[in-house]
Amino acid sequence: MFVDGIRDLLGPTSGWLALFGLFVIAFLAATLLPISSEAAVIAMIGAGHTSVMIVTVATVGNVLGSCVNYVGGRWGAQWWRRRRGEAGGGGTNWADQHPGAVSLLQRWGPLTLTLSWVPVIGDPLAVVAGAIGIGWVPFVGFVTLGKLLRYVVVVGAIDYVWPGWA
Repeated sequence: MFVDGIRDLLGPTSGWLALFGLFVIAFLAATLLPISSEAAVIAMIGAGHTSVMIVTVATVGNVLGSCVNYVGGRWGAQWWRRRRGEAGGGGTNWADQHPGAVSLLQRWGPLTLTLSWVPVIGDPLAVVAGAIGIGWVPFVGFVTLGKLLRYVVVVGAIDYVWPGWA
């Protein structure tokens, strides 16, 4: 009964609205809001959407949400530098205030961004990447790789654990 309700609400007959909903949830989940996109992905599998479409829509939404974090970090660091400069902070750098995250990114470089999907640390990683000036292309590339692999694993695990559920 419950699964039938999910299929009716989110299934392929609902048109693009269910996929748009997945996109919005995945986008918001990548920001600092505590939302799980995996639950939406699982619901969409149960509703009968194709795995490729689910992975694509969720990945694009999640990556764009991380881009918002990156831009926020970039702009926030610029604001911080201006504020510290006006307050007589001299050479105080934003990075000096966040040594743990900065050292992780400086030690492993943009490859660290493949972990941007990990709860709790992923969103701040994107913010710090923007703040310390990691390039746009490596940022998008590694974040996309990490998030794509996460959704492929989630969809594959659901198919493995509950074959034929969709």
